[in-house]
Amino acid sequence: MREQGSAVAWVESPLQLLCAVEARHAGVVGPGTRVVIRGRLPGLRVTRAELDALDLPAGLRIETAEQAMPRPGRHAAWVLGDAFSGRMQLTSLTAAPARMVVVDDGLATIRLLELLTAGPATPLLRARAEARTSRRALGLAAGIRLRAAARAGRLTVFTALPVPAKLANAVRELGAELITHDFAWLRSQPAVAHPRPRENTVVLGTSLVRNGLIHRDRYLGWLFALEGPLAYYPHRREDPGDLAAVRDHPGVTVYDGGVPVEMTLRDLRPGQRVLSLPSTAVTSLRVLLSTRGVPVETVDVPDDWWTPSASVSLRSHLQMFAHERASP
Repeated sequence: MREQGSAVAWVESPLQLLCAVEARHAGVVGPGTRVVIRGRLPGLRVTRAELDALDLPAGLRIETAEQAMPRPGRHAAWVLGDAFSGRMQLTSLTAAPARMVVVDDGLATIRLLELLTAGPATPLLRARAEARTSRRALGLAAGIRLRAAARAGRLTVFTALPVPAKLANAVRELGAELITHDFAWLRSQPAVAHPRPRENTVVLGTSLVRNGLIHRDRYLGWLFALEGPLAYYPHRREDPGDLAAVRDHPGVTVYDGGVPVEMTLRDLRPGQRVLSLPSTAVTSLRVLLSTRGVPVETVDVPDDWWTPSASVSLRSHLQMFAHERASP
């Protein structure tokens, strides 16, 4: 069934786009796969250009949406990343695809699985979202639809994230198919045409500051105290003002790749290392770099870094990516 028929994917982030390609390579969707990226997003445009220069899986084509989000046909598979999007949820209620395939969208993927398995009356809402009654109703209806698809054997979750065993069992008990991958397609491709950073220490930027979850001064103080020289790869949602401060700091070189670090850093050499606050990129980079002898270390977030907006549950989620820790 997977290798037959068509599929349409709607992606709104570079990671979603990369994982949609991996899903086609893994045979989770058939060869007639149309990947449509949301227009006017610079990171997606740059990532598409990078992917177009590589050997894409047979039968896959990438397009940029001119206007509305495409609707999957009744006999097609529907590949989605952001299951919390209002437009995505509304489409799930008005379309009837043959199958639905969820690909990675960062930490939100784990939250989605937790909400799906939490019970039939649990709405699909983003973490920290203050939803109106109408929005909660839509999230509730979308959750009912996805759970029904799971019970009918029509829901697949395709992820590279470390899903805890208890949660993975609950997802499968719901009826959904849970498939893990290790970026097999990306590992088979030649390194993209980005200059390998000269610096031995590579630091991944974070969105936790801009999202109001950790204090800006604590984070920048830690970064600027690291022994240089440093290569800094910004998170796509970092505040421009914070990034300007990083760029102006002696001993730090900012690399503005604009594409997933999984693509730009997979060619690091032995003797280099990657430092990161807890993030989904930690997991995928460990997969890609372990055979090259490049350590990917997660920095524990000290208690005094967190703001009141960082709930205990969110901190617990982030700890899933905190193996191979480094001291702040």
